[in-house]
Amino acid sequence: MASDIDPKQQRIARLIDENLKQVFLELERDEMPDQIVDLLNVLRVQDAEIKGKK
Repeated sequence: MASDIDPKQQRIARLIDENLKQVFLELERDEMPDQIVDLLNVLRVQDAEIKGKK
């Protein structure tokens, strides 16, 4: 069945995949703003406190 797929469509799908991977790699390398890191730390502490009470 793979032979029924249009080579042009395969190329387009491959290019989309490659571009999406590149975008997500770039996002992964970006640093988070300090405000978000601080908020995540506060939420982790709160979560630990809640779990400790159970």
